[in-house]
Amino acid sequence: RIFRWRSRRQEPHASGGGRSSSVARARSRRLHQSSMSSAAAWRLRAAALVASGASAVAAPQTVHADCSEAALAGSLQWAIAIAVVALLVQLLFVRALRVGEHAANKDDGLTFREDEGISKLVPLHPEVKKPLKEYTMEEVGQHDASEDMWVCVDGFVYDVTNYSKKHPGGFLTMMNVAGKDCTDAFMNYHPARITRTMLPSLVIGKVSDYKVAPHVADFREVRQELLRRNLYATDMTFYMKMGTWYALLFLSALYLSLVGDCMATRMTGALMMGIFWQQLAGLGHDLGHSGVTHVFWKDHLVGSVLSSLMGISTCWWKRNHNTHHVACNSIEHDPDIQHMPILAVSPQIWDKPFWSTYYNKWVKMDAFARWAVGHQDRLFFLVMGLARFNLYVQSLVHLCASEKMYYRKTELVSMLVYFGWVLGVTFSQRSLLESVMWLLISHGASGLLHVQIVASHWAMNVYHGKAYNDDADEWYLTQIKTTMNVDTNPWLDFVHIGLQFQIEHHLYPRLPRHSLRAARELVQGVCAKHGIHYHEPGFFQAVAETCGALAAAAADARMTKKGKSGFYESVLWDGLTLSG
Repeated sequence: RIFRWRSRRQEPHASGGGRSSSVARARSRRLHQSSMSSAAAWRLRAAALVASGASAVAAPQTVHADCSEAALAGSLQWAIAIAVVALLVQLLFVRALRVGEHAANKDDGLTFREDEGISKLVPLHPEVKKPLKEYTMEEVGQHDASEDMWVCVDGFVYDVTNYSKKHPGGFLTMMNVAGKDCTDAFMNYHPARITRTMLPSLVIGKVSDYKVAPHVADFREVRQELLRRNLYATDMTFYMKMGTWYALLFLSALYLSLVGDCMATRMTGALMMGIFWQQLAGLGHDLGHSGVTHVFWKDHLVGSVLSSLMGISTCWWKRNHNTHHVACNSIEHDPDIQHMPILAVSPQIWDKPFWSTYYNKWVKMDAFARWAVGHQDRLFFLVMGLARFNLYVQSLVHLCASEKMYYRKTELVSMLVYFGWVLGVTFSQRSLLESVMWLLISHGASGLLHVQIVASHWAMNVYHGKAYNDDADEWYLTQIKTTMNVDTNPWLDFVHIGLQFQIEHHLYPRLPRHSLRAARELVQGVCAKHGIHYHEPGFFQAVAETCGALAAAAADARMTKKGKSGFYESVLWDGLTLSG
């Protein structure tokens, strides 16, 4: 338009004479054509200038993005290299720390207990200055309610009614030992100072007919031997190596997921992230049992902060897991086998409706549960691969509950950090499809942890009600009947994160992970002496037994019929119990 306007200004006005007028018109046409071609050339040059300008504007942004990605890749590469070198140096040159052993205890009035992991000889009973009334175990058993709770420890009777509400391990653990001899549960869960500082104010009497079964005495002697050897002392060099290993896994997973140049590489990063979560759960498990520093608040605080990497609440885990330990495989009381309507490990779970003391609800077989449980053997690995999402929900629901808990705010912040970086890595993938794949692969890989956990218990004995009624189901026998080990090469102990020694861990839960193999030899000796079955298949055999138990329960579920009460009842159970 500019060139046309200029050409019109240069065209002469007609002032007379046809020739001069025609010449002027011809000159004007040539000038117009020339200006048109000049305009086209100008437009091309303008377009090129605009394009180069746009490139000049976009170039700094592209260069900045490239520089940021290069800086991230370089930082992660250096961090991975440092972790590799640190791990190799520790494996080659750092040796385990050993604490000296104690001399044998020959005083019946003293016993070995541990405080912050250090073994010491202390009085067997708390110092009591008042006269104590005598009770029988039958009388103690009558005080088994939340508003009237007594327990027996080493032949002394304690009224823990008021204390149970503020018990750090949760109220439910106390309820499951109410009115019982909880000597072994108490001693294996608490440091020595509790006997000195807390028990004297709670003691109310002695048990007149207190006795200890021979196999119980031998298992207690195993604990005394572990304490005498100072095997409760944590070797921090072990956790230094494991910490470096966790860092290597995490950094490698981030590098492959964020910097990988092809989808296969980025999905390998997702797989490695799942392995990182599985491995880190071993540390979370140790912290939850106060098995690292052996100081409740220290291990709890570290675990709560570590939720920013694990995505699982330590507060929720302690409440759930402590109850599981004390009521292992109890149908009414153990939350780890209460997975209706999705899974059921035994037909006993639905032979009649029951009240879950953990979830505070009735559990029964309905139409959906009949279908899901009836196909659980086929859905098992799919459910395990998605189980981590359920842990997120359980953690957040618990943290938002009104129940008293430690470090609630710390864990809420940690959970927000966790979801922030996980979602950040997820949506940093190249497409929505890749983001979904990364999320599913990483969480599916961490499903190995859930398989390891359930394989330790789901194929073992389950029972109704509470344990610890007599010598046939006291602490040690209950744990051994409901738990299996996994036979593992020592070089692969780190893969199983301590879950391969579930029997020893359930018997002596505060024992550090690196001491469980030594405890295994002692426990096997006692089991052989008393003819107690000690179950220890290989990993794949353990998984096969678990799948077999689920398949047997699924077959029974498919045969259930709807009874008069409105829920589905087990036909096989009616036959076995001669019902009707």
